[in-house]
Amino acid sequence: MTENIRLQTAAVIPAYQDEKHIGDIARRTRERLDHVLVVDDGSTDQTKQRAREAGAEVIVHAQNQGKGEAIKTGLAHWLAAANPSASGQGGQIMWVILLDSDGQHLPEEIDRFLLAAASVTRSTFFIGNRMEDVARMPLVRRVVNRYMSNQISHVCGQKIPDTQCGYRMLHRELIPDMLGGGHRFDYETEALIIASRKSYSIDSVPITTVYTDQVSKIHPVRDAFRFFKLMQRYKAVDS
Repeated sequence: MTENIRLQTAAVIPAYQDEKHIGDIARRTRERLDHVLVVDDGSTDQTKQRAREAGAEVIVHAQNQGKGEAIKTGLAHWLAAANPSASGQGGQIMWVILLDSDGQHLPEEIDRFLLAAASVTRSTFFIGNRMEDVARMPLVRRVVNRYMSNQISHVCGQKIPDTQCGYRMLHRELIPDMLGGGHRFDYETEALIIASRKSYSIDSVPITTVYTDQVSKIHPVRDAFRFFKLMQRYKAVDS
């Protein structure tokens, strides 16, 4: 059954200015999945060239639109490919894996998501969980992650240990609801809330904590403001 799910699974890798890592990540992902899409979000370096050299399909944004928009571009691509009327092998696509381009997510652990998907009997959204491997996580990130995860878990109505993890897997049936929401890093938080509102169980998949030499693209003040604004909006809806 796991092999069937593997054949029905595609990857989306949003990338921006990641020429150093994207080739290796795309290649290793291609070793596990036949369908790998890199969405180059307006990079000015060699990101798209490195991704293509590694065997990935590439969509390029003319200008930087944010991680959320890059993910939505990828999801929309595979949703169209999953349509039974579409031509080619893409008609098989039932699941989509999301992983980052900077090396923080190990493509070798895609198998953990496939195994989890093979065992579920209800609508499920899978998310990586690094909080069982916190020794290698910087203290500040650990504290912030736990605080934000508690806040988001409360809004979602279910326990999600690592809401800040971008390593995820979702079924194509959920994709239409994932094409709205935030444009940048707030999108990943909103995706969890949307999935919860659609009665999806959000299940955690243990993954390895990895920190690379890549400079974080998160802007602490701006993205914290977006987070609190998003939380206030959904808490207002629930009240």
